Amino acid sequence: MATYKIGYFVGSLAKASINRTLSQALIKLAPDDLEFTEIPIGNLPLYSYDYDTDFPPEGKALKEAISACDGILFVSPEYNRSIPGALKNAIDWGSRPWGTNSFARKPTGIIGASPGNIGTAVMQASMRSVLSFLDAPQLNAPEVYLKYDAAAFGPDGEVTDESTKAFLSHYME
Repeated sequence: MATYKIGYFVGSLAKASINRTLSQALIKLAPDDLEFTEIPIGNLPLYSYDYDTDFPPEGKALKEAISACDGILFVSPEYNRSIPGALKNAIDWGSRPWGTNSFARKPTGIIGASPGNIGTAVMQASMRSVLSFLDAPQLNAPEVYLKYDAAAFGPDGEVTDESTKAFLSHYME
């Protein structure tokens, strides 16, 4: 059986991020033919085209990590009804300089959790627009807008609520 390498971004830099917990849960629920590697974003400088002629090591490492993957999963909160700044910065690094877009033709999925009732619906809509521009094919269904309930998750990302587990397992399949 072939193994597919999936890189994943956690859009929050917070140590106790609910989306980091969600990413751990998703990995545990994923089919056996998927191998996951987190692509870190916290050490990237703010992107500027001034770097395009001489990318710093952090930018090169990010682009190499994306290129090494068969697909990308974005697990992200919604900040002010949009994409968190650190995640958008990473996307900008990965897509530059012009003509070296690491996301081009790379299958992507977007998922996120929030304490609010609409989950991360608006962030995901913004992400879909950005990923479309970057020529990154997207998993458009099923969509997951998860209202985070701490009681549904164990400390290591185990999903303890059966309906949440079934829903997230379907997404990962």
